[in-house]
Amino acid sequence: MRKLFGTDGIRGIANTYPMTPELAVRLGQAVAAYFRHERRRTRILVGKDTRLSGYMFEAALGAGINAMGADVMYVGPLPTPGIAFLTHSMRADAGIVISASHNPYVDNGIKIFAADGFKLPDKVELELEALILSGQDGTPDTLQSALSPENIGRARRYEDAMGRYIVFLKNAFPRDLTLDGLKIVVDCAHGAAYKVAPAVLEELGAEVILLGNAPNGRNINEQCGSQYPRYAAAKVLETGAHLGITLDGDADRVILIDERGQLIDGDQIMAICAPYLKRRGHLPHDTVVATVMSNLGLEIALRRQGIRLIRTQVGDRYVVGAMRDGGFALGGEQSGHMIFLDHASTGDGMVAALQVLGIMAQEQRPLSELARVMEPVPQRLINIDVRAKPPLESLPDVQAAIRDAEAALAQNGRVLVRYSGTQQQVRVMVEGVDAAQTEAAAERIADALRAALAV
Repeated sequence: MRKLFGTDGIRGIANTYPMTPELAVRLGQAVAAYFRHERRRTRILVGKDTRLSGYMFEAALGAGINAMGADVMYVGPLPTPGIAFLTHSMRADAGIVISASHNPYVDNGIKIFAADGFKLPDKVELELEALILSGQDGTPDTLQSALSPENIGRARRYEDAMGRYIVFLKNAFPRDLTLDGLKIVVDCAHGAAYKVAPAVLEELGAEVILLGNAPNGRNINEQCGSQYPRYAAAKVLETGAHLGITLDGDADRVILIDERGQLIDGDQIMAICAPYLKRRGHLPHDTVVATVMSNLGLEIALRRQGIRLIRTQVGDRYVVGAMRDGGFALGGEQSGHMIFLDHASTGDGMVAALQVLGIMAQEQRPLSELARVMEPVPQRLINIDVRAKPPLESLPDVQAAIRDAEAALAQNGRVLVRYSGTQQQVRVMVEGVDAAQTEAAAERIADALRAALAV
């Protein structure tokens, strides 16, 4: 049973267990011990987003890493995928990201990449948990450091880390093309990409209109970015921009906006990119990987193009795992986590945006026209704050509402109810060809959940 790690690292309210500086020190020690290099000094790369508590966790993790005789490579505020890239590029033994992604600033999280830039498998996270929690209940503490003072690790800040990542992103865009003549609205959510995103687009030739680029430690994801794309959509219409790019706080997800102000989510991005890649021989096995949350319309659109869709459980790490196992190149989530394995080892909002921009430039077509390849099936998503997460099977009224919804939809829809792996919420997703029926079914399930679990 997991005690610390969820679907995307350790996450919670800053200064509240498990997101305390004390546990961060232990995690730093555990990572340094687990990834210890046998023939040279161990190097652990540490980056963060723009949350106020990032300073606290950065220092605590560094202290734990140094105490175990390993060196810390600080790269400062950078997107999560940038830290994954730098971990591999700079030959670190592991990389640590301090971020709670799209959550509000009071939350924070810690996720870890192996030396190859990929997120850790469940087995390794459980082994790290055992190291962190050793010493409790009278068990031996395997992280007790016996190092002499001269063997304590060092720390160094790399001021050129952002420049390295910017060059990497530009290489994800076709070398023979530019963005000359394009006007792009970019909402960085006051997060980790507030310098990187505009720099990349401007260096490629675009005119950039910036939103969400003044982080103060507390405004990350606050009514902005991919969680609140309506503000960027309004700016696209106001300025006559060709498209909008909205990122979340750590820039591992993206929601696009076409020139008419319409949202383009992760499913639609996959529907645009998959046929393009297939035509060029860059879609191995003619297969795309998505999650159970992806719209049925994506499956239909891909099938028309002779492309198979494989579904996984929710979480980009599970999408990446299926892609690596099957040798696939494209996968993602409806929420905007897009994985182009030919370019990046994890979800990268800017890599995804640059792939779509490359298609627009290559085919000389507006985003609204490209997006017509997919017609979403009516889908209702409801998130409900909960006080606890008992097994859903133990809630008879909820189960009855789910059964009724499934019976009403029959073969024309589907129901998915699950707890969030990163927030204290339960999520309801109902999909069907009849919008009114879909809405009613979702609300009935949501009402049953509110009665049983709501705060």
